[in-house]
Amino acid sequence: MVATIVSPRVMRIGGGSVSGVAEVLAQFGLSRPLVVTDPWMVSSGTVDRCLEPLRAAGLRAEVFSDTVPDPTDTVIEAGVAVLKGGDFDCLVGFGGGSPMDTAKAMAILAAAPPGTKMRAFKVPAHADRALVPVVCVPTTAGTGSEATRFTVITDTETDEKMLIAGLGALPLAAVVDHELTFSVPPRTTADTGIDSLTHALEAYVSRRANPHADSLALSAMRLIGANLRTAHREPRNAAAREAMMLGATQAGLAFSNSSVALVHGMSRPIGAHFHVPHGLSNAMLLPAVTEFGLNDALRRYAEAARAVGVAGREDADQVAGAKLLEELRALNRDLAVPTPRGYGIDPDAWERLLPTMAAQALASGSPANNPRVPDEAEIVSLYRTVFA
Repeated sequence: MVATIVSPRVMRIGGGSVSGVAEVLAQFGLSRPLVVTDPWMVSSGTVDRCLEPLRAAGLRAEVFSDTVPDPTDTVIEAGVAVLKGGDFDCLVGFGGGSPMDTAKAMAILAAAPPGTKMRAFKVPAHADRALVPVVCVPTTAGTGSEATRFTVITDTETDEKMLIAGLGALPLAAVVDHELTFSVPPRTTADTGIDSLTHALEAYVSRRANPHADSLALSAMRLIGANLRTAHREPRNAAAREAMMLGATQAGLAFSNSSVALVHGMSRPIGAHFHVPHGLSNAMLLPAVTEFGLNDALRRYAEAARAVGVAGREDADQVAGAKLLEELRALNRDLAVPTPRGYGIDPDAWERLLPTMAAQALASGSPANNPRVPDEAEIVSLYRTVFA
């Protein structure tokens, strides 16, 4: 097997590392950053954790904060106008997955001819060019976007969450500081934590798995399995937060160099049509989709159960696989993950959109990486199973 491995050129990891963000930029001769963040980061003053060390180093940092929870093509276009209207030499994505994904997409679209729409870059296109480099500073332990060659943007004309992949979306550098997650609320901790677990699990069972990604995925599952409940229950537990942040970054590196699969393929349409947070829609789907493909990659799922910490070496693969399913269901119960019905989604609207969501899931390409590759009817059936 030949695998092409990509990752940021520099990753500064550890408590307090955000104070060195200016040093990271200086390593690459960058001095005119546009910081991409969200309105809450500005109103709460959290973005100052990034801005203060930049300004202390004498850098003229400006802020674009008009991002939204599910980045849209219209927001990207607005951001590109700001980027091109200023004398910026880099973007700093500061926040959760949305600001980081927004920064990546801005860099890609800004490199395209005027008038180009974001949909021109959706998979299977290759988004390999960016106008300026992106440095990512995550404030949640979940998306792993600081380490991936992907961004996900919603097309506002079609309500489709578009997967965009390529070297243009790969950050030049990342600053991973778990202390930025101490104030993350329990719901977000749960949703982003299960998101990172899904990244690691899907990367490991993917048809595109490789030894490099496997090692990262297994390490991520060990960290997340042992610490997610503690981080949810004790928000300021530094050891648990550090483990979750490292696990999320490792999971991002894993799926960036392997792939995600059916959970993500089905999750994106739920977010696009019903505005369910991405990690939460992953959590809704994870037990049922894992059960769907379990016997087609039993050895891998069993090894994942051992990494998560719910099965031992003495357990036969079938037993370990069953324990993994039990744990995924228990995790959803413990972290109060609702079903789509429990979340408040209208049953008639859900049923009416099933053909569209199934078609969009398949078109993303992610389901083709699943151990058991579904057809459209099987995806519709899975959507119905998870609804209630």
